[in-house]
Amino acid sequence: MFKTFLQVLAILPTNYVAFTFFVGTMAMMAACVFFFFEMSNVDKKWRTSILVSGLITFIAAVHYYYMRGYNLETGESPIFFRYVDWILTVPLMCVEFYLITKKAGAKIALLWQLIFASVVMLVTGYIGEAVYGKETQSWIWGLISGIAYFYIVYLVWFGEVANLARNAGPAVQKAVKTLGWFVLVGWAIYPIGYIAGTEGGLFGMKVFQGLSMDIVYNIGDAINKIGFGLVIYALAQSDKGSTQSA
Repeated sequence: MFKTFLQVLAILPTNYVAFTFFVGTMAMMAACVFFFFEMSNVDKKWRTSILVSGLITFIAAVHYYYMRGYNLETGESPIFFRYVDWILTVPLMCVEFYLITKKAGAKIALLWQLIFASVVMLVTGYIGEAVYGKETQSWIWGLISGIAYFYIVYLVWFGEVANLARNAGPAVQKAVKTLGWFVLVGWAIYPIGYIAGTEGGLFGMKVFQGLSMDIVYNIGDAINKIGFGLVIYALAQSDKGSTQSA
């Protein structure tokens, strides 16, 4: 029965990459519907954050649909579609930090710092993967991308985001800390895929070679994009509960 189901989708039972694209499409689609419908069930001050979560998963669902088709037709990794998705969704994930700390005094400068760092991380990652992916110097671009990533980690864990969260109440502080773990651990999944998919590997060493880059990326996307939204939703619900009890 499972094989018949895959045949309807034009996916071979051994094509695990295409199957993860299909699962990713459905998971992102279900998540975006959930977030959009739940907007009316949270306090008004959190609706923009829930809306952004819905947009992140909606954009991802659309791109995953096209990435699955591209992979089935060509058998290649949809690097271009992947980075188009990320250049839209990752900055939006960074926007979430600004939105939930805005009440504690977050300035627009923080928003632009997060967006700029995420764009640098993605653009240099794309150059290393798509332009120099078959050459050993791809690790240089991966290193630059990594520096931008660690700057975001710094802001969230020790910098302005962390300082604002401490003054925003226990619910926001808990949410920022949880999102920080997603950035520190969840986003660390992506370098594994990058290393596996480029000749440069890790500083020229062939580490993680043999792993499917797309499967690693697909798992990372599902964990991080849906997980980010669920953390924001949990924050909105806990804040509503504390307001009602007060």
